[in-house]
Amino acid sequence: MSSVDVMSVVRPFPSQTVRVAAVACLLLMASGCSIKKYSVNTVGDALAEGNSVYETDEDVPFVGEALPFGLKLVESLLQESPEHRGLLITATKGFVLYSFAYVDYPAEVAADEDISRSRELRTRARKFYMRAHRYGIRGLDRSYPGLATHLTADPAAAVSVVHNKKRKQQDLPFLYWTAASLGLAISVSKNDAAMLARIPEVEAILDRALELDEGWDNGAFHEFQVTLAGSKPGAPDEAKIRKHYQRALELSGGKRGGLHVALAQALAVPQQNRAEFTSLLNKALAVDPDENVEYRLVNLLAQRRARWLLERVDELFFEEAPAPSPGGSS
Repeated sequence: MSSVDVMSVVRPFPSQTVRVAAVACLLLMASGCSIKKYSVNTVGDALAEGNSVYETDEDVPFVGEALPFGLKLVESLLQESPEHRGLLITATKGFVLYSFAYVDYPAEVAADEDISRSRELRTRARKFYMRAHRYGIRGLDRSYPGLATHLTADPAAAVSVVHNKKRKQQDLPFLYWTAASLGLAISVSKNDAAMLARIPEVEAILDRALELDEGWDNGAFHEFQVTLAGSKPGAPDEAKIRKHYQRALELSGGKRGGLHVALAQALAVPQQNRAEFTSLLNKALAVDPDENVEYRLVNLLAQRRARWLLERVDELFFEEAPAPSPGGSS
């Protein structure tokens, strides 16, 4: 099975990245520890605010070429200010995006012709996802000391401490990206029992986040519940997955094509429902990337995957499935 499809995950770091890059490099060479750290923190605040020039870009390859420099810049700033929340969330998001779109996806494509190359890329993708996860955990642990230590032993109890409504808007991005990074790392490690055993951590974080604010980022937590289903062993829980799909569709207003791709992979493939599979992917392709600029890149990436999946339909389905009943997905 292919890795989890998380188009809502690819919400990269902010527009100030390019504008402040040169300034940041100069600051890193500045003398005076307190002045230097203050300056780095100021740059970090700028990086963590605003919309992203990456997520609004229409050139997918160009974004892939630009991201590595931005990521290394952020890591350089984090060496000077290791606990800066803005830099930590920027690093978490950035590494998830880069791995998902430019390492993980090529690994899936390569699997049809070059298994060794695919495994190599998956290993690299997992390393990037786990790097992102470490930054996300560091951010959560700063707000709630000890959370990282207890998360593996008792996930539900560990995340129960995230409850301060005044800090909710600060905590939710860390909950989302920390869950996304680990969920994606699991998705490229399907034969690793130790990684599969960490699914409860992802589920606990998502459940807590949904309790705090189910509508955050236009239903992103509901959408990720759909995508997470692709990583779990065993038969998918259809009722639960469709419930999250419908709620995410309502909250997003149909702006994100990746939601349809996620359901196609989470349910249609394992259920061998070819008709629903093609219908969902065509819905993803029908989304206009230019209509909602803030989702332009994520929709382009979703459509890239949808086209690739449609090309493989005969490989994914053994026989033609009957048309879905009127009560099927919408």
